Order: sequence, then C-alpha cells, then structure tokens
Amino acid sequence: MEEFFTKDYTGAPFTLFDSAHLAALAVVFLVNVLVIVLRKRFSPRGKNIFRITLAVVLVVNETAWHLWNVFTGQWTIQTMLPLHLCSVLVWTNAYMLFTRNYFLYQFAYLLGIAAAIQALLTPDAGIYGFPHFRAFQTFISHGSIVLSGIYMTFVEGYRPTWKSVGQIALWGNVYLAVIFVLNQLIGSNYLFVAHKPETASLMDMLGPWPLYILWLELIALVLCLLLYLPFAIRDGHKARQA
Repeated sequence: MEEFFTKDYTGAPFTLFDSAHLAALAVVFLVNVLVIVLRKRFSPRGKNIFRITLAVVLVVNETAWHLWNVFTGQWTIQTMLPLHLCSVLVWTNAYMLFTRNYFLYQFAYLLGIAAAIQALLTPDAGIYGFPHFRAFQTFISHGSIVLSGIYMTFVEGYRPTWKSVGQIALWGNVYLAVIFVLNQLIGSNYLFVAHKPETASLMDMLGPWPLYILWLELIALVLCLLLYLPFAIRDGHKARQA
C-alpha cells in the first residue's frame, strides 16, 4: 500500500501507449460506449443515481489528488490551484451534474471532451506508471470528464448549439487572459501559457512560445466544431425536410 501512494515511486514509469496505457484507454472507451448503447434503459431514478455518483467520483478523486500532494510535500500555489483546464472542468462538471446546469454543460461537452481526450492520450503522469495512485487518478479524472459530457448528451438529452461554440470562444479567451496575468504574478504555468509542459504533449509539435498557444486555440476551435458537427448535420437534415 505504501508503494501505491509513495512520492518516490520505484516502479516502472508511465510510458505512452504501452500495454497499461492502451488498457486504460480501452476501459474509458468501453464505459462511454456502454452509456451510449444503454442510454434508453436509464430509469428516472437510475439517471439520478448515475449523475450524482459521477459527480461524487469527480470530487473525491480530485480531492484525493490534492491531499496526496499535501502529504507528499508537493502542493504549491504555483502548481496545484485548480486552474488548469481539466482541473476547472472537474469542479464545473461536478456542479453541472448535480444541478443539470445547461450553461456549464456546453463547456463539459465541447471543451471538456476535447481537452480530456488529449490528456488521456498524452497524460501528465510523470514517473508514476501503473499501479501507482497517480496513474489511476489521472485516468479516472479525465475519463470522468469525458463521461460527463457523453452522459448528459446521450442520456439526459442535452445538446450544444452554434451559440455554444461562441460561448466557448468568448469565455475561453477571457479565462486565458486572466490566467496569463496570474501566471506572471505568481510565477506559475497554468494552462501552459507561460511555457510548454515538461512531459511529452501535443504542444511539442506546435512550435515555440507563443506560437503554440495560437495553434492550440485553432485546434480547440476545430475540435469544438467537430463535436458540434453531428448536431449541425441533423439540424440541416430536419430543415430540408420541413
């Protein structure tokens, strides 16, 4: 048990796309597929149980992550404030699941799924490979972010609109500007707008600072449009039939 939580992990480090990584991705994929396939079998009570359970998982998992950093002496305001995109989405998604808040749903579906999938493909797990707590925590966190958007869309019947894409663009850039200023004030790198992360990521292929930030904005827009595309196609089909 001590090895599971230790800071100085001596097991195998996390390796991109090794068998453990692929297995974790497969579990996340299958859970989301099951929710989509079984969407019509959710009773009203079953929906409530699933929503609240998923919200609790998000909160407990993130809280455990903060406590682990506190007890291992790694918690600092420069690294552990819940200001990275997926950290923000953990808390907003949990609130969205508890309250069925549509405004937050737009971010959960369009931005949450896009960001969390990238994080699942190139997770920031550092030296902590499976079966360390950090590896499990990473995949539970980002997998639950994806599942939140999928569940609310396919089971609860929520959907984004063109206005949702505009909301993401507007508020996303406002938040980016605020975090940029905060990073300068406290010497942090939230949202990775001060410099690229130390671990391998998509940003390694996007050029130097600040060029990679502009590329990330473009990629985020494209991913949001791709996630909205099925709804745009369906709306267009209905308009032609009317």
